[in-house]
Amino acid sequence: MTDASTVAAMPAFGGPAATGTQYVIRRGGAEATVTSLAGALRRYEVGGTALVETYDEDELPPSACGIQLSPWPNRVRDGRWELDGVTQQLDLTEPSRSNASHGLLRNTALHAVRFSGHRVVLRGEIHPQHGYPFRLTHQVDYALDDAGALTVHQQLTNHSPRPAPVAFGAHPFLRIGQVPSEDLTLTLSASTRLESDDRMIPTGSVAVDGTATDFRAGRRVGTELLDAAFTGLVPGQDGLYHHVLTAADGRSVELWTEPAYGYVHVFFTDRFPGRHRAVAVEPMTAPANALNSGEGLAWIGAGGRLAAAWGITGRL
Repeated sequence: MTDASTVAAMPAFGGPAATGTQYVIRRGGAEATVTSLAGALRRYEVGGTALVETYDEDELPPSACGIQLSPWPNRVRDGRWELDGVTQQLDLTEPSRSNASHGLLRNTALHAVRFSGHRVVLRGEIHPQHGYPFRLTHQVDYALDDAGALTVHQQLTNHSPRPAPVAFGAHPFLRIGQVPSEDLTLTLSASTRLESDDRMIPTGSVAVDGTATDFRAGRRVGTELLDAAFTGLVPGQDGLYHHVLTAADGRSVELWTEPAYGYVHVFFTDRFPGRHRAVAVEPMTAPANALNSGEGLAWIGAGGRLAAAWGITGRL
């Protein structure tokens, strides 16, 4: 069902926004905007408090803010990998590091297959292309519950006649209203950090014990920059992984994930427009370069699916 009243107005000049159709969902005092471009979470507020970084509907997502990452998250070194002994060459979408980055949906329009007041389900098609000879459908389902909490279901379906190597993730930047992100405390349920080279390709792993990247007991974001993946995640009593940003006044925003997201990438940047610091907490089913390492990679057969859920909850 599509409720046209909840679609944001088009720009005054009459053309579509740069990020495509704006799907606005509301429930429990919360409001979220999802774009057709890359199925991105462009805005999410609870009681008027922003819980994710946002950007203008006519601005491409800065630093991949909020986008869907599929059929792989993060990077593939040189955009190159082997399939049945044949070298595959992906387009290099991070030329500064000679990598293929963040999958194949970044410039893809997803279309609503269900849209109601509190929920939108979008689908995007991944066709065979340079370096990835598979036909897939990526579906993402954003829903708000009665308390305004957001749940996101991701699903990849393989329409190819042979198994396809896949992983997925997302790129939300979390915040708590107007609190400077450098003043927030980050808590991660992660015991291991992936080491990487200067191109952000994993080279090994190290225990976080006693290091500046041990966030298990909470650590202030501060002014240092960080761009690192973590694993060795420890579930809570509910079986889910929990990663939390907390303000000094006790307010918090939590990213929770199902166990399929065995990796979380943390990105502290000083390049997000209008923010001194911005904090991305990215759920991933596999780390960077998984098409080469095989780490976390899923092979789904013809007609098979990979599906998992994550969400954002504010405690305000």
